[in-house]
Amino acid sequence: MKELAQARYQYLVTDRQPFLDAARECAALTIPYLLPEDDLASGGALPIPWQSQGSRGVNVLSAKLMLSLFPINTSFFKLQINDAEIASLPNVDAQVRSEIDLSLSKMEKMIMQQIAESSDRVILHGAMKHLIVTGNVLLFAGKKNLKLFPMDRYVVNRDGDGSCIEIITKESIHRSLLPKEFQKPLTGSEDSNSPGEDGPKFGVVGGSAKKDDADVYTWAKLDNGQWKWHQEIDQKIVNGSHSSTPKKISPWMPLMWNVCDGEAWGRSRCEEFIGDLKSLDGLMQSLVEGSASAAKVVFMVSPSATTKAQSLARASNGQVIQGRADDVSVVNVGKTADFRTASEMIASLTSRLSDAFLILNPRQSERTTATEISALIQELNEQLGGIFGNLTISLLTPYLDRKLYLLTRNKAIPSLPKGLVMPTIVAGLNSVGRGQDKQSLMEFVTTIAQTMGPEALMQYVNPQEFLKRLAASSGIETLGLIKDEQQIQAEKQEAMQQAQQQELLKQAGQLSKSPIAEQFINGQPQQPTQETQEAPPTES
Repeated sequence: MKELAQARYQYLVTDRQPFLDAARECAALTIPYLLPEDDLASGGALPIPWQSQGSRGVNVLSAKLMLSLFPINTSFFKLQINDAEIASLPNVDAQVRSEIDLSLSKMEKMIMQQIAESSDRVILHGAMKHLIVTGNVLLFAGKKNLKLFPMDRYVVNRDGDGSCIEIITKESIHRSLLPKEFQKPLTGSEDSNSPGEDGPKFGVVGGSAKKDDADVYTWAKLDNGQWKWHQEIDQKIVNGSHSSTPKKISPWMPLMWNVCDGEAWGRSRCEEFIGDLKSLDGLMQSLVEGSASAAKVVFMVSPSATTKAQSLARASNGQVIQGRADDVSVVNVGKTADFRTASEMIASLTSRLSDAFLILNPRQSERTTATEISALIQELNEQLGGIFGNLTISLLTPYLDRKLYLLTRNKAIPSLPKGLVMPTIVAGLNSVGRGQDKQSLMEFVTTIAQTMGPEALMQYVNPQEFLKRLAASSGIETLGLIKDEQQIQAEKQEAMQQAQQQELLKQAGQLSKSPIAEQFINGQPQQPTQETQEAPPTES
C-alpha cells in the first residue's frame, strides 16, 4: 500500500518536536505570536514576557537583515556579462559593450519594480523574524507571491550533506474553498482521525480542530534533480495537483539560521542567548513585583496607642487629629540594596543582549564622533558575515533564479542568453566586503595626503581609477556617471578653443578703440601730417 502524506508527516513530526519546543520557549521570551502553542485558540491570550529587550532585538536585527539582503532603491543582484564568452564574439567593441551594460541595467530595474509591486518584502521580513526566533522557516515562491510556513506547519528531511530532499506542509482550509469532492465533511467511519476501539491510530492523529476545515497536505520530494510534489486531502490525492520543476528554479526554500551537522533543523539566534533572556526576564519580574510591593504604603498604629486608626484613615490632607506621632509607623520593605543589585545585573544583561542583537549603543559622551559611530556600525555588520553567507546560498540565489524564471515565462523580461549573462548576488556578504574595501581605500588616500601632502596625492594617484573603486565599494553603478578619457580630452579641447576665441575677442576689442579703427568705422580716412604735406626742397 502506498504511504500517505498524512502518515509520513506524523512520522517526521517526532524528529521536529525537540526543536519546536526550544523555538516556542524562545518565542515566549521575545515575540510570542510568532510560534504559539498548538492548543491556543484563534485570538487567545499569549504569554507576556516581563522584558521587551528580546522583542526589540528581534525587530532591530530583522530590519538590519532586510536592509542588507534586500536594500531599498538599489538592486541586490547584478546582471553581469561573461567576459570569456563575449571576448569570443566578433565586432564587440567598447560602445557595444556599453550598450549591453545599459540594457542589463534597465532589465535589473524592471525586475526590482516587479518585486516592489508584490508583497514579497512583507513576507521576507516575517521570514527574518522567524529565523531569528525559531531558527527555521519555509518559503514557497508561487506564481504570484511568496508564502510563509512557520515551523509548526511543515516537516523536512535532509540527506547526509544537509541538503533538503523532502518537504511536507500542512494547512487547514475551509471545505467550501476545496473541490466539490472534498467539501462534504467525513463521517466517523470514514475519518481516519477518529479514535477506534484502541484509541487513535498511530500516524494519523492530529486532524483539523474545526469540523468544517480540512487538512491539506503538500508532499514534495527531490528525485533525480527534479522537485516533484502533489496535494492530499482526506487520504486522497487531489486531481491536477501534481507539479514538478528543476532543482535550480525550485519554489521551495527551507531556510535555517544555523546549520548543525547531523540535524535536519536549524538553531536560532535567540537560542544562542537563551540564558541571558531567561535571566533578564526573571530579574525583571522580581524587580517589578518588588517595586510594586515597595510602592505600597501601609500605616501601623500601636494597639495601646491613644491615636485611633479610624481617625488616621479618615483624615484628609492637612487635617488635624489627636494623637502621638510615636504611635504611628510605616511599613518599610528595606530592600533598597537588593533592588540596586538587581538593577545593575539587569543593566549588564541588557547591554549583552544589545550586542547580541546588534543594537547600536554608542558611547554617551560629548566627544563621540561620527567616525566612531561609523566604525561601530561597520563592526556590528561584520558580525553577520556567517549568516550572510548562509542566506546568500539558501535564500538570495534560489529567490533570484525563481524570479527570473517566472518573469521570463510571463514574458515580462526577455530571455537571458545562456552562458553570456550571469546573475550575481551583490548584497549580503558581498556588501560587507565592499564596506571593508571602502574603509581601506579611504585610509590609504588619507595616509598619503597626511604623510606626503596633497601634491603627491595628485601626482601619484589616478583620480579616475580612484573614483571607480570608490563607487564600486559603495555599490554605485558608474555607467554614465564618471567621464572617460575621450570625454575629458574633448572637454579640454573645447575649453582651449573657447579660451582662444575669448582672447581673440579681447584683442579685437582693444584694436577697435585705436584711432585708426575709429576713423575707419566713421568712414574718414586718416589725414596726412604736416611733415608729409611739405615737399622736400630741391637742389638748385
